[in-house]
Amino acid sequence: MRLVLSIPKLAAAVLISNAFLTSVASAEETVYRFSPVNQYDINLTAAYWNPIINYISEKSGVKLSLKIGRTSADTTSFVLAQEVEFAFTNHLFSPEREKLGWKVFGRRNIPSVTGQIVVPADSGITELQQLKDKSVAFPGPEALVGYKVPMAQLISKGIDVNVVFGGNQNGALAQLFAGKVQAVGGNSQLIDSYSTREKKKFRILWSSEPYHDLALMASGKVSDSTVKAVANAFFNMKNDPQGREILHQVSQKVGLSTDNYFIPADNSEYASYKRFYQNAPASLR
Repeated sequence: MRLVLSIPKLAAAVLISNAFLTSVASAEETVYRFSPVNQYDINLTAAYWNPIINYISEKSGVKLSLKIGRTSADTTSFVLAQEVEFAFTNHLFSPEREKLGWKVFGRRNIPSVTGQIVVPADSGITELQQLKDKSVAFPGPEALVGYKVPMAQLISKGIDVNVVFGGNQNGALAQLFAGKVQAVGGNSQLIDSYSTREKKKFRILWSSEPYHDLALMASGKVSDSTVKAVANAFFNMKNDPQGREILHQVSQKVGLSTDNYFIPADNSEYASYKRFYQNAPASLR
């Protein structure tokens, strides 16, 4: 008799095969989503981060996928909804959001940033008081250094302005040079980068105390071993010729110093953000 595999045995074989394929597929489909705040427009943000996360995925063995929205506020909404596992952000340091359990594990080694209010270098506006009833553009309502910090200063001085959101820092600055607003609130690092890329000069009307650059953060639902693998890949980029070249290339694209890299950090380094919320106007908390 030529039939050697009985129906029950065939069914069992199929079940085993299907279980194996499902297991393999599940392993292959384990993708961790990474959401960096839109510091630039979508294309430039992707051009900066995609080469980095492709490198991190390869070196760590943890597959990362970029997840960004149209605006910085949209991207932060993904983080708040727990739709992502990793983030590069400074939007999670308010008392309420700290309850979500996100943890800082790294940052870039670049100098601290400040919140600024700027106008074009040739503007007739030379002091903050002249902005009363004028239109001022900001990156977006979630931008702590770029919006909340400078806006708190305007509120404290009783300077009412017409707030315009550009979606990101580039969008806000583009509106300034299109003549649609008279000033911009923003992050000093991004304003300097824009100046380098676009050959524009600014007059700084006000600067805040320094704040650390945005933080690399992991959701509390990610295992310690996975966070460690991703963190080590970020930190070792500077020691690997391939990693250094990627950092060099992407930094040039956005106008950053070409010697920046990622270093370990923890929540304690972001105490200045927490202090801001202790004294911020209720409308900005």
